[in-house]
Amino acid sequence: MTYKPSEARYQNMQYRRCGRSGLKLSAMSLGLWHNFGYVNNFENSRNLIRTAFNNGITHFDLANNYGPPPGSAEENFGKILNMDFQGYRDEMIISSKAGYTMWDGPYGDWGSKKYLVSSLDQSLKRMGLDYVDIFYHHRPDPDTPLEETMATLDLMVRQGKALYVGISNYRPAEAAEAFQILKDLGTPCLIHQPKYSMFERWVEEGLLDLLGQQGVGCIPFSPLAQGLLTDKYLHGIPADSRVATSGVFLKESHLTPEKLDQIAQLNVIAQQRGQKLAHMALSWILKDERITSVLIGASKPEQITDSLQALDNINFSAEELEAINKILS
Repeated sequence: MTYKPSEARYQNMQYRRCGRSGLKLSAMSLGLWHNFGYVNNFENSRNLIRTAFNNGITHFDLANNYGPPPGSAEENFGKILNMDFQGYRDEMIISSKAGYTMWDGPYGDWGSKKYLVSSLDQSLKRMGLDYVDIFYHHRPDPDTPLEETMATLDLMVRQGKALYVGISNYRPAEAAEAFQILKDLGTPCLIHQPKYSMFERWVEEGLLDLLGQQGVGCIPFSPLAQGLLTDKYLHGIPADSRVATSGVFLKESHLTPEKLDQIAQLNVIAQQRGQKLAHMALSWILKDERITSVLIGASKPEQITDSLQALDNINFSAEELEAINKILS
């Protein structure tokens, strides 16, 4: 059956300007890190993309190594674009990244010009696209000169392979240097993608101030701390949870009594606000005007529509923020 998006898809979504650019992003973006690879059910992945777009999510975030296996998320996304979205490309913001290990040998990782150019060419081919809207350098490279990496991002824009460029996982000092190089080259940095949640607050130590001063957008990933900031672990470890099944990024050792106590206390505040804990965790990030969008992941379409409820209440009283900070301290 031919897919026809909801005509009401833009009615309830908030769109935020990305720094000092002309671009707006949906306040929530869909990350394709998991659940879009060859190991996943293709029709479910297809329904996730449809559900997101039907509800006004216009930004779809990928990377060369997303899957699993690496590259398969982009390939599947390309198939979905071809099947369902041929007339809607101009309504979509599609991003990809390079910076982690992608192929064997000395040219398949980090931040050299050789790697970044090859990687983006591969990504475009996998997705069947002429360009991506945003191309990120995925992580700092300690060995390649930053000038080389940033000049390559500038080159991608000049070649028409990317409309905008961004960086991810850069600390404030590295980010400031990258911003200046890109500005001097004439291709300002559009956006920074850091890890940020109630349990991971390093961005508040200078990065958010820098982004605000430089007019660079911010799109945090892992806003729910791999699922810790949900009601999933309030009563022990479920058999189908990430801790119990994969345990790669979230291990049982992370669920200390102190952490579980924090989760329980935060859940009380969320209930007082009329929210689920996950909704409060998302709205807590979006309360800051320097945040452009927040990346959510999903394995079921209903998780996307559920997450969108966070947008119903992103205002916090001073008392609520003080209580949250006390718990997190």
